[in-house]
Amino acid sequence: MDSPDLGRGVLHPAKAAELISVERLAPAPAVARFVEYYWLVRWDLRGHAPYEQKVLAHPNVHLVFEAPWARVYGVDRSLFVRRLEGAGHVLGVRFRPGAFRAFSGHPVSALADRSVPAAEYFGADVDRFNARILDAPDAERADAFLLPRLPAPDPVAEGVAAMVDRITASPDLCRVDELARELGVTVRSLQRLFAEYVGASPKWVLRRARLHEAAERAAAEGELDLAALASELGYADQAHLTRDFTAAVGISPARYASSR
Repeated sequence: MDSPDLGRGVLHPAKAAELISVERLAPAPAVARFVEYYWLVRWDLRGHAPYEQKVLAHPNVHLVFEAPWARVYGVDRSLFVRRLEGAGHVLGVRFRPGAFRAFSGHPVSALADRSVPAAEYFGADVDRFNARILDAPDAERADAFLLPRLPAPDPVAEGVAAMVDRITASPDLCRVDELARELGVTVRSLQRLFAEYVGASPKWVLRRARLHEAAERAAAEGELDLAALASELGYADQAHLTRDFTAAVGISPARYASSR
């Protein structure tokens, strides 16, 4: 059975699809320069036990309209876990990699592994919009909030986004020095750019892209050829892949595949 498309990084997608729904909404063209998409998650667990959804996060900052207050979430370099209970919904803004630097005014690495009240970046007005958006969550209301707050485009941020896209499109790319040579920059320059604009190191982004691919394959395939997958993703051997996956997800890829 194919795994439901809840988005790469959502762990145990078959189980998640029984309990939550995920919808992607397109932003207005002017907003799309900064935002990949809006995401709307709904759940109804009334009569069920609380559920913990685990996600291997991407190198993106998110603005999330949720109860009781909107929050900004930096890149979570470990395993993001969200406890869901009762019924509810949230609407998130997934900024393009690097794009939040213009909103924050400081290196995005300061937000890594943290969430803060959105009012710190968008002012007290964000919480009035939070209530309106949660009342009727859609792209138009999110656009209405962001459009008057868009910063000037930053060509450096757009270049960094292209670098991240290069990584995520090629999970077999596994060395920072290889990436730096391809991009025509030094490793140190690449590390500084990612700290300033992404909030995670290029090594982390490379590793996370490989783990996303491994998790997706493990969820989709009943029997996983770990040796072949390790070779395909540039790991030294099957044991290296297993250690990396287990450290990030909490269980081995073989066990994860069997628990889908």
